[in-house]
Amino acid sequence: METILDITQILSILPHRYPFLLVDRIIEYEARKRVVGLKNVTLNEPFFDGHFPGAPVMPGVLIVEAMAQTAGVLMLGSLPDRASKLVFFTGIDGAKFRKPVVPGDQLRLELTVLKLRPRYIRLRGEAYVDGQLVAEAEISSSLVDRSVVERSDQINSAAFTPLE
Repeated sequence: METILDITQILSILPHRYPFLLVDRIIEYEARKRVVGLKNVTLNEPFFDGHFPGAPVMPGVLIVEAMAQTAGVLMLGSLPDRASKLVFFTGIDGAKFRKPVVPGDQLRLELTVLKLRPRYIRLRGEAYVDGQLVAEAEISSSLVDRSVVERSDQINSAAFTPLE
């Protein structure tokens, strides 16, 4: 399994940082089409303290977030001005969680583009552990100028409207 982007390269693309960075490596990358990332799930994750004591399970919403961050690498990775952009979730559809993800698992996050516009993307996301599908969802995101968000006391609701 070849690493296309390591954690240092991912940090140069995504704005997320510990404890919210949820993708460790990119192992496949086809610009504007597909990306595959890995997330190593360890007992040291802060969410396991409360979810659930004695029976740690990765929250489904964080599995979807890991998919979205992997998609963010695809969306931002080829932009020359990516430092001036943010990717905001605009939708999650058909999310299904098929099997618990626990410490020691490695999530394989596969995202395939369904629709792509200059400031909007919709993808099919699937998460696997040991070749078994554990979660799936369709996600959409919008590309937003960082300066708009930084200038505002509140995030402008227009930033969440997909621009197709």
